[in-house]
Amino acid sequence: MKLHSALTCAGFAALAAIATGCSKSQPQQQQMPPPEVGVIEAKARSVPLTQELTGRLSATRSADVRARVAGVLQKRVYTEGSDVKAGQVLFEIDPAPLRATLNAQQANLAATQATYTNAHVAAERARSVAGKGFLSKADLDNAEAAERTAAAAVKQAQANVESAKINLGYAAVTAPIAGRAGQQQVTEGALVGQGEATLLTTVEQIDPIYVNFTQAVGQLDGLRQAAASGQVDLADRDTAKLELLLPNGTPYAEAGSLDFSDQAVDAATGAVSLRGIVPNADHRLLPGQFVSVRLTLGELKRAWLISQRAVQRDSNGPFVLVVGADGNVVQKRVKSDRLLGDNWIVTDGLADGDQVIVSGLQKAKPGAPAKATPWQPAPASGAAPAQANAAH
Repeated sequence: MKLHSALTCAGFAALAAIATGCSKSQPQQQQMPPPEVGVIEAKARSVPLTQELTGRLSATRSADVRARVAGVLQKRVYTEGSDVKAGQVLFEIDPAPLRATLNAQQANLAATQATYTNAHVAAERARSVAGKGFLSKADLDNAEAAERTAAAAVKQAQANVESAKINLGYAAVTAPIAGRAGQQQVTEGALVGQGEATLLTTVEQIDPIYVNFTQAVGQLDGLRQAAASGQVDLADRDTAKLELLLPNGTPYAEAGSLDFSDQAVDAATGAVSLRGIVPNADHRLLPGQFVSVRLTLGELKRAWLISQRAVQRDSNGPFVLVVGADGNVVQKRVKSDRLLGDNWIVTDGLADGDQVIVSGLQKAKPGAPAKATPWQPAPASGAAPAQANAAH
């Protein structure tokens, strides 16, 4: 009996200890602090409306250098790939046959001038005699007709001489425009200009240089509708800003401008052709090169820049988590379809002062409390500021 009483007392003591432990652990679970999350304060601002497109460079002016007279190509005077001035001699065609033709035409001119002189003297004599009644009217008419014919022959001979001089001048083939001269297309000793104007080289003007690109007509319509509703200040062709990114991702130092916008839509692509013009004094940009084009067509009057980390998506679209005034997490649906650097451009769904959660999202649950602390982005490691892209 004594042993049984002792065991019973020990059992009651153990149960009491367990009960005491449970009663102590329960308050500890209720006193767990809310999870700490990093937040940014939403603040509306005007945001540049920038699109990144793909473009291809082309020369602003391009001129074919051709042989305009028949002859044998004697010499290339310029250095291939060098810059040339307008009027600079690039090729020399054998001038000897052309000079001989000029000499022949000059001799023919001298002969026609002599014939005209004789015809003129005869006509003057005939007019003098006819005035005294010693020459018939028919003879006078014949003398004056011969004079007129000789005068016309002189004019024809003068034109032939002028044409021969022009052809002789074409023996020195010059650059029609200033620019960069390309590769020689015909070697020395070749017969050129025989029946057609033989292409000798091409001169391209690449300072400034064109960049050609396209924009989907749907995007343009969206911009016009947004401008009509007052959400966007749309830039015109003169104020639109154009920047280039080189193939290695490096921004090009010189900004350009929008030079041309087509008024028709390409039926095959559903896009509108655009063209920009960019300074290229150092000739770093070359025709045919592909580049990325950042085109700023205006600005959104009111939008929020929210870090990519904060914007989540599900089957219903994008949303963010916000720490409300009561300290509880709230889910807010937002409208966001563009990026500006590392931030989404949010155009609807937020209010100024919202505490948007950026870090600690895995600990935040809608309806549950959370402790908001200011969040700071990590410093960029020498990266260039990014611009807006269309989200896919």
